[in-house]
Amino acid sequence: MGALGACMSMTIALYARTRKWPLETVVIRLSHSRVYAKDCLECVVRDDTMLDRINTEVQLSGALTTEQERKLMEVAHKCPVHRTLMSQIDIREVTAPLTT
Repeated sequence: MGALGACMSMTIALYARTRKWPLETVVIRLSHSRVYAKDCLECVVRDDTMLDRINTEVQLSGALTTEQERKLMEVAHKCPVHRTLMSQIDIREVTAPLTT
């Protein structure tokens, strides 16, 4: 969750800085829970398995327009860590050869 929060805030700040938007601060709050897939209305799988849920709260400050705020919120959810967590992940263990 630390990586997700850092990635979201850096992505927002970089986007605003490159456009010279008056962003002053970014605060990201994250919370984690486990929910049953059958209780998740927007989930494709609806069975007895447990899913990880991360709730994100983004707070921006500065003299931003409504459109700038909307765009920064959109950009936040396109950071590399967010995209990775939202994709299907296949983790495989590979044994490294021993060095002598």
